[in-house]
Amino acid sequence: MSRRIPLSLNALHAFEAVSRLLSIRDAAEELAVTPSAVSHQLRGLEEALGVELLRRQGNRLALTPSGAALAPELAEGFGRIASAVGRMQHDRRRGPLRLSMLPTFAVHWLSPRLLRYPFEKQGFELLISSTQAVVDLAAGEADAAIRQGGGVWPGVRADLLFRETLDLFVAPGLDEARRRHLFLSRHRLTDFARWRRQAGETVDYPTQVVESTGMALRAAVDGAGLAFAGVEMAAAEVAAGRLVAVFDRPLAVDGGYYLVYPEALARDRRLANVRRWLLGEAGVTSRPS
Repeated sequence: MSRRIPLSLNALHAFEAVSRLLSIRDAAEELAVTPSAVSHQLRGLEEALGVELLRRQGNRLALTPSGAALAPELAEGFGRIASAVGRMQHDRRRGPLRLSMLPTFAVHWLSPRLLRYPFEKQGFELLISSTQAVVDLAAGEADAAIRQGGGVWPGVRADLLFRETLDLFVAPGLDEARRRHLFLSRHRLTDFARWRRQAGETVDYPTQVVESTGMALRAAVDGAGLAFAGVEMAAAEVAAGRLVAVFDRPLAVDGGYYLVYPEALARDRRLANVRRWLLGEAGVTSRPS
């Protein structure tokens, strides 16, 4: 059976409010519209149904028998909608903040910083997921995300964590034969060509194209060859002495990493706390959201 309602939901909502309050002015105030707009919706609904729903009795409004029959059904329906929306809003406010990000960012940038994450503080509960896909925040697939790119995505705010630079990395002491073999993310082919031109590098590296920069870094740490990767992603491995820059000739690129979130969450306590922590770890002075 079709669930399509062949009437204006706004008109039904207007009638439900008027039938409950028995006042067009009070209903208009509740619905945040003008009294004339409510009156227009009521006339349209009565014309569509072919019945009179409300009648004036002196200075008061009264329900007709048709209106009295319809009002409780609408009240129950809109009440159930309000309850469902309220439960969802409560869950989003009280549950963990669901933060999505690229696997490379999760492993190579976020993970080394979790030691300093203030788990004991209220509002810092996180549910972290990693995926190569761009999650749909508007559809509720996550509450916020870390995205790589130019910083402009429709329907969301974007706070820059850091601009990205790229360089060539290798495990210290790797033999010369292995130092010629390159692991390169398929997303970085154009950037590597630019880096070669900027660095004046003429060596032709036997190249293994991989799915992500994270895989390239893992291969380099394991001594399988060189990795072309973000300086920021490689920083923890460099600090631990597991990787070094081959030439130390970083290439600045246009993109960066951003924390993105819907406008509706801009003042959410959990998002505000996580945002402040991420900006601090990235060395960015926290800005008002």
